[in-house]
Amino acid sequence: MKFKMTPTERKWVWYDVGNSAFTLLVSTLMSIYFNELATNAGISSDNYLAYWGYATSVSTAVVAVLGPTLGTLSDLRGVRKIIFSAALLAGAVGCVVLGFLQHWLWFLVLFVIAKSGYSLSLVVYDSMLCDVTTDERMDEVSSRGYAWGYIGSCLPFVLCIGVYILYAMFELISMPLSMILVFALTAVWWLGCSVPLLRSYRQSHYVEHGGHPVRTGLKNLGGVFKEVGKNKQILFFLLAFFFFIDGVYTIIDMATAYGTSLGLNTVSLVIALLVTQIVAFPAAILLGMLSRKVRPQYLIIACIVAYFFITVYAIFLQKEYQFWILAVAVGLFQGTIQAMSRSYYAKIIPKKKSGEYFGIYDIFGKGAAFMGTLLVSGVTQIFNNQSIGVGALSVMFLIGLAFFIAAVRAGNKQEAAQALPAQGESAENCAQDGQAAESADEGEK
Repeated sequence: MKFKMTPTERKWVWYDVGNSAFTLLVSTLMSIYFNELATNAGISSDNYLAYWGYATSVSTAVVAVLGPTLGTLSDLRGVRKIIFSAALLAGAVGCVVLGFLQHWLWFLVLFVIAKSGYSLSLVVYDSMLCDVTTDERMDEVSSRGYAWGYIGSCLPFVLCIGVYILYAMFELISMPLSMILVFALTAVWWLGCSVPLLRSYRQSHYVEHGGHPVRTGLKNLGGVFKEVGKNKQILFFLLAFFFFIDGVYTIIDMATAYGTSLGLNTVSLVIALLVTQIVAFPAAILLGMLSRKVRPQYLIIACIVAYFFITVYAIFLQKEYQFWILAVAVGLFQGTIQAMSRSYYAKIIPKKKSGEYFGIYDIFGKGAAFMGTLLVSGVTQIFNNQSIGVGALSVMFLIGLAFFIAAVRAGNKQEAAQALPAQGESAENCAQDGQAAESADEGEK
């Protein structure tokens, strides 16, 4: 049966279309521009990759600290849209200003601010999934969000590539001017795609204030951590997510930086990652449709295994055609592993505390990128070899797979335990019905 999204679901998906343009910019032209600034300042290619990784790590550490607190506050009645709007503006305005900076260190400082705003907006955005759809539709709605985000971000990205080519191939404009235009175009697209959601969103699941909002939020946050510790399915899933999404986010953030440090052609790298977006669109939709027949946890396991082999392949990457193969392979699984993880988690948490729980989700998600980028940067500097640094990510996928299997087993045990009382009640009801029938028969006699 054909899946049709509701108007509310479509408006929620539009934000994925908008913010994905910033994600694509970070993983391509933004890192290329930073390489230009770093090279002009006399920084080596190894240190350039390391500094970029460290800046990304600082950003994710900031989000790991602020995400749970802001997520908890967003659960309070009428607060979610306010926090979402503030984070969105911090990211979009920061994106515009980045285009005007010429010093590599100040560029990294503002990059941390802009990327933190972007990531914090996603904490709140993900929690909105519980308000805009139902459990039965979550897998496909989440998949459509990532799918349309990938293909929708291609339009501003193609325009950005066109502007960049005016500099890189034809030298019609300067590098700084091209970056000013590129960053401004991305920010305008991001903000424009956010308007439908901002105008229509209504918070249907919430917690009442109960006094001072900040004090209430912090108190609730402490309670949620205790709840997570007692729920093995959620706890094991978050531990698994921490490790396997590590590689996913790190590959997104550092793919172009890695290719650039190997000396590959930057225009070819950018176009290859555009192909990743195009491939990810049908892949996310098709695998989302497959979730009707195959349990989402099995799709997540398949994606984790695929990413393990992708990171192993990256160790031997030396030529441009190999990078293109890597880009296509990533596109096949990138959207699905993110979409299925988001919807799987949304279905196993309390709806009225979605902001708090997604704040924790973001610690284990964006916090994983902290470990991933730090791991790549540190191993690269220790061995003086970028390939070994990237290959170290494969271990994270293996650990993530082990924890996720434990989460699935814990969930199966919970379902079985919940089914026993229901079966007992059913048997009791049947016995009572049987006794009533016998009494009726005796009465008739």
